[in-house]
Amino acid sequence: MKIVEKLLALKTQNGERSVSSSSASSATSSLLSDEDVVMNSTMKSRPAMPKDILPPPPQKAVNPYYSFEFFPPKTEAGLDNLYERIDRMKELEPLFIDVTWGAGGGTERETVAIASYAQQYCGLDVLMHLTATGLTKDQIKRALETAKDAGVHNILALRGDAGKGQSTWTAHPDGFKNATELVRFIRSEYGDYFGIAVAGHPEGHIDGSGIDSDLVFLKEKIDAGADFIITQFFYDVDVFINYVDKCKATGINCPIIPGIMPIQSYPSFVRMTRFCKTKVNDHVFEMLLPVKDNDEAVKTKGVELAVEMCQQLLREGYCDGIHFYTLNLERSVRRILENMGALDTSDHARECKVERKLPWRPSTLASRQKEEVRPINWANRPKSYMKRTEDWDEFPNGRWGDSRSPAFGELSDSHFYRFTLGNVDDRKAMLGESPTVLQDVYQVFSDYIEGKIPLLPWCEASLQPESFTIQKELAALNRAGFLTINSQPAVNGVTSDDHVFGWGGKGGFCYQKAYAECFVSPENLEKLLKSAESRESLNIYAVNSRGDQSVLGENGGGVTALTWGVFPNREILQPTVFDPDTFSGVWAEEAFSLWKTMWLSLYEEDGESYELIDQIYDTFFLVAIVDNEFQKNDSLWKCLLEVGGVNTVE
Repeated sequence: MKIVEKLLALKTQNGERSVSSSSASSATSSLLSDEDVVMNSTMKSRPAMPKDILPPPPQKAVNPYYSFEFFPPKTEAGLDNLYERIDRMKELEPLFIDVTWGAGGGTERETVAIASYAQQYCGLDVLMHLTATGLTKDQIKRALETAKDAGVHNILALRGDAGKGQSTWTAHPDGFKNATELVRFIRSEYGDYFGIAVAGHPEGHIDGSGIDSDLVFLKEKIDAGADFIITQFFYDVDVFINYVDKCKATGINCPIIPGIMPIQSYPSFVRMTRFCKTKVNDHVFEMLLPVKDNDEAVKTKGVELAVEMCQQLLREGYCDGIHFYTLNLERSVRRILENMGALDTSDHARECKVERKLPWRPSTLASRQKEEVRPINWANRPKSYMKRTEDWDEFPNGRWGDSRSPAFGELSDSHFYRFTLGNVDDRKAMLGESPTVLQDVYQVFSDYIEGKIPLLPWCEASLQPESFTIQKELAALNRAGFLTINSQPAVNGVTSDDHVFGWGGKGGFCYQKAYAECFVSPENLEKLLKSAESRESLNIYAVNSRGDQSVLGENGGGVTALTWGVFPNREILQPTVFDPDTFSGVWAEEAFSLWKTMWLSLYEEDGESYELIDQIYDTFFLVAIVDNEFQKNDSLWKCLLEVGGVNTVE
């Protein structure tokens, strides 16, 4: 999706909040502290107002968006680490991410790989940088074709900085002289296919051109076809406010997103601000100098400063969101958003949470835009599902259809590793240095449910919010030997805007059948099947690593809708299904393989730990349980706890 369409939709949703120059000056005059004096600046200082009596936010609630910038690492290990970081940071629900581009196309392969990964596996919209530095028009054309083939719909068009060994920027003889020419070329060649962003420089370009001439160039870029602006970072809110006012006076009325770079260390902060000629208020240095040799304290001060800046920018109505220059780091950005109340730790954040189109995160690839149905088995391992179905010509968009027709691609061992837990040390820390008895393994699964470890081979992320409602039951079941790798509680007609179970937009109602998927010993499977014989609402499907199967339940064998929604003027949507053939014929093989590739491989072949995991692989069954009585939200869990001999849940 083009990012500008999201920006304009959010502008409409939040209401027109931009303020005139005069009202902005009046509103801002009482928001900064006595120490807010800009170094070497002609801007007027403003009187102070104590933080505890700052004026309240506007009456209209604003749902701020945020976006993150990443750059391609120099090594394959660094790239894998970045993928893991993007996986975690996607849970913060950024509006988009952007990926930088090395001068002369030096990082083209890595930039496109990161963009493709974020779109296909993380469901994120991507803004890909493209610079004119050192490239011919033909090379730019090829880069744009590569981006298009990768499903990228958004380009940040930049002139770029001087190449290596050059003191000044020089255009390639067969290239573009400036970003305006690049924007015009993209529009002439691709029409409206790409959304185009350009850079704004609130303090003038680093090459020494003044702010007034820079605004003239910026207006030319917008007139050439650019859709929105992302600014260079700054450390004085007044700089951005004055810049926006000047943009409006110049006739620039597109969205302008302020760029914020969290301070990571004192030396890097000084070096970066000097290089970029960034104005810094005296009080910022006064805040940092006492702790300049303590990186952790500097980061904390940097978070505090960024929070103050973001809150003021949003409060005064000069923007609806923030762009973070992450430097490929996660912690500071996460802390800033937490302290702003922008994450799910606050009631307001939950109310403002991005509406889910579907219960699972859709891909942003154009080829999957009509995809509306997925089997539940890969709910906690979606990247694997995306990989195994990437060559499909069409994706289910109403019903799952004939379960025998889809051809699932194979996964190599490298895919198992990339899509799960990381290196050997990481896996041992989570799965156990030397488990010797079954209870050791049971405890690992229970620890995952309780949030004591973040991942399992079958679960790429922490427990989903909807499973928090059955967390105690799941933890008890795992300690009893029912090793759950997938579950969902029953839901009977909650409104589609419910912050936990809702999806599909407003005005609808959502339903779910309770579902559990777990590894169990043959003894526990026998108990479960015997107990379930008198429970007509249950369907049970079990398979072991050799392919031996057991099925229990009326009319077993058909595709079952596990999640469905009823919406005005639409057919009933069934985005999550259980398909017995896919479960036993495709997913079970992958699920059992993970015992060997991700757990058994940690230990020496002649050791007790190896023997234990091998025993589980050889003897345990993978069991899927569907409770068709969705009106009762606890019947499945009562049954399983009873079978497991659990009398009380703590």
